[in-house]
Amino acid sequence: MSVTTSERLSLREVVGKTVVAHTVSYAIIGMIAFQVMSYPTLFAEPGLRGLMRPTDDPLLVLGPAYQLVRGVVFGVAFHVLRSALFGVRHGWLRIWMLLVAFGILGTFGPSPGSLEGIFYTTLSWSAHARGLPEVLLQSLALSGLVFAWVGHPERKWLTGTLVVLYALLLGVVVLGLLAA
Repeated sequence: MSVTTSERLSLREVVGKTVVAHTVSYAIIGMIAFQVMSYPTLFAEPGLRGLMRPTDDPLLVLGPAYQLVRGVVFGVAFHVLRSALFGVRHGWLRIWMLLVAFGILGTFGPSPGSLEGIFYTTLSWSAHARGLPEVLLQSLALSGLVFAWVGHPERKWLTGTLVVLYALLLGVVVLGLLAA
C-alpha cells in the first residue's frame, strides 16, 4: 500500500476494522488471561478488591460490547495517523508503540501498570506487573490485526474470520444478558 493509497483510506473503513479487531483481540486475550491468571482469585486480593469488579458481576458480561467505544477512539486516531501507520514497513510496530506509550504506560490516570499507577497508587509492584503481559499481548494482537486487515483488504479470509468471531462474541454477550 503506497502513501497515496493510505491517504485514501476512509474513516469508516479504518474505524470499523479497528472496532472489530480490538473487540476480537480483547475478548480472546482476555479469556486466556482469565484462565491463566486466575482472575477470580486475583481480583479478590486486598489491593485489587476495591478497584476491580468481581468476576461474577453481571456488568462484566457486557465487556466485549464496551470495546466498541474504545475501538472507535483508537480507529479515529489510527485514521488521523494513517499515512504514518499503514502502507509503511513495520507499521504494526508503530501502532503498537503508540498504544503502549499512550494507552498503557503513559496514561493520564493512575491505571494499574501505568507510570501514574506505579507512582500514585498503593498497589504493590507485583500487582502492577501481573496485568502487563495481558495488555501488552492484546495491544500487540490489535496492532498486527489492524495493520494486516487495513493494509490488505484483499485478504477475504481475514475479513471473514474476524467478522464471524465478532458476531459470535456479540452473540455471547446477548446470551449472557438473557441468562442474567
